[in-house]
Amino acid sequence: MRSPQPLRNGGDNSCSPSHNPRFHSTVAEHKLRRFNSLILVFRLVSFSFSLASSVFVLTNTRGSDSPHWYHYDTFRFVLAANAIVAVYSVFEMGASVWEISRGVTLFPEVLQIWFDFGHDQVFAYLLLSANAAGTTMARTLKEMDTCRASNAFCVQMDIAIALGYAAFVFLGLTSLLTGFRVVCFIINGSRFHL
Repeated sequence: MRSPQPLRNGGDNSCSPSHNPRFHSTVAEHKLRRFNSLILVFRLVSFSFSLASSVFVLTNTRGSDSPHWYHYDTFRFVLAANAIVAVYSVFEMGASVWEISRGVTLFPEVLQIWFDFGHDQVFAYLLLSANAAGTTMARTLKEMDTCRASNAFCVQMDIAIALGYAAFVFLGLTSLLTGFRVVCFIINGSRFHL
């Protein structure tokens, strides 16, 4: 059995085997910050596209003789899905800024990782289904000659749906990155392989 090491030059004995300080590499912290910044950029772009899509749907009202978006369930679904994703993206951007600036997650790490990944998946599929339904309705309206009578309505809905697809793409990329964080957490016990 080893005897305890005597203190040297009046210093404390903080290098004992029971007290192992965690090594923090500045390169690893820089990688984590860059990775989180990439997630933040994707969330910002997704927010921008989903907000723009919502605005295009909301402002798509013409005279009383032209069709209105609120007369069609699928266009209401497109508006609701994009508005929900815009609100979610604002919350997640705040959480990302918090994590980048403070170096810790907003919620406990395991909860934050699964929260981000799960909600990114759910909202990406929500956007995809809403925009697919909107695409189908837009094609139906073109076949029924509604778009010949009111071409501006159909063009603006096409733009809104295209913006919704763009929001889906960037939310899907964010979901891939948060999925990578989940896998790293499962394998290493940390949200990023350092």
